[in-house]
Amino acid sequence: MAIKKTPEKKEEEKKKPAPAKKPAVKVLKKGKEDLEKIKQLEKTEEEAGKVAKGGSFIPAVGRRKTSIARVRLVKNGEGVITVNGKKFDTYFTTYDLRDQIVAPLRITGQETSVDVSVKVQGGGIRGQAEAIRHGVSRALVELNPTFRKTLKKLGYLTRDPRKRERKKFGLKGARRAPQWSKR
Repeated sequence: MAIKKTPEKKEEEKKKPAPAKKPAVKVLKKGKEDLEKIKQLEKTEEEAGKVAKGGSFIPAVGRRKTSIARVRLVKNGEGVITVNGKKFDTYFTTYDLRDQIVAPLRITGQETSVDVSVKVQGGGIRGQAEAIRHGVSRALVELNPTFRKTLKKLGYLTRDPRKRERKKFGLKGARRAPQWSKR
């Protein structure tokens, strides 16, 4: 039989302080150099996560296939781009995808004057990059409506509607029919 909690006990539980968080990285008998490297990595991750927390920002959403990117464009920044708490060049390993993300900023001349913080989920790595490009372009238009003409001409503001076609019954894939046999 379950014990019901009275409203007083519920309030007492709410007032209790949360348990202290343990450090994300355990260090066991490492040298001083290793400790310094780990501390530097933690600092860069913290800085990457704090990009959009301070100051005013412009929110926007970009989509492509099944990827959804929530973009925060921070005014008066230094050109720092973070994706899911990591620097964008560690998240996206190929130059092609990095160029896609930076393209709207480079074209409008905002590459070093704004910070971008992105939370992206779903889809593959290319779909995520294109979703981020879409979101960044939308945020730039909100920042300055005169950017709309150049971004629209390049197709960065258009939501790409192409998606994977579903498999149909009686077929091997979306359109692939079973092999035809004469006998």
